[in-house]
Amino acid sequence: MRAGFPDFRLGNVLATSFTGTLTERRGNAVERIPTPQRLVDWLAANGLAVDSCTPAQLELARELRESIHAAATAAATQDALPAAAVQVINDCSIRGRAAAVLTPEGRRQWRLGSASCVEDALSVIAADAISIIAGERDGKLALCASPTCRAAFFDTSRSRTRKWCEMNTCGNREKKARFNAGRRENGTAARAGAV
Repeated sequence: MRAGFPDFRLGNVLATSFTGTLTERRGNAVERIPTPQRLVDWLAANGLAVDSCTPAQLELARELRESIHAAATAAATQDALPAAAVQVINDCSIRGRAAAVLTPEGRRQWRLGSASCVEDALSVIAADAISIIAGERDGKLALCASPTCRAAFFDTSRSRTRKWCEMNTCGNREKKARFNAGRRENGTAARAGAV
C-alpha cells in the first residue's frame, strides 16, 4: 500500500470490506480512503480497477459506505432499515453499468462500463450490500464485539457466532486487554494477601 496511509482491511465480503475503510468508528476513527487515489487503490485491490477518481466520486463512495454500514448495522440488530441509507444503496446500485463475466477458470469477475467510472464500481458494492442485507447469501450480519470498533461484518462461520470483525486486529486487542486486566487483578490480589 502507499506509504503514509493505513493498510486496507480486506475481507471475503465486498460490501462489509468496503465499510471497513473507516475503522474504529467508536474510538479514534481511522479513515483508510482519505484521498481519491486511495479509493482507486482500494477498488483495484478488490478487483474493481478504475483509472481515476474525483473528489466528488470519493464523497459519493463515502456516502455509500456509511449507508451500507447503517443498513447492515440495522439488519444485524434486527431494527428497521434506515430509509435514507436504503435510498443511497439503491441509487448507487442502479447508477452503474457493471456486468458479471465468467473467466476461463470458472470464476466470476466484474467488468466495469469504463475504466474511469467509479460509479460502476460503486454499483457492484451496492449490489453486494443488497444481497447480504436481504439475506440472500449463506451467512449472518453481525457487529464486532470491540467497543471501539462495532464494524458490521458478514459471519459465514459454521455456528454463526463469530464475535470480531477480524481476529487479527479487534479479537487480539480484546484478548490482550482481558489478559492484562487479569494480570493486574492477580497482582493486586497477591499484594493484598502479602500485607
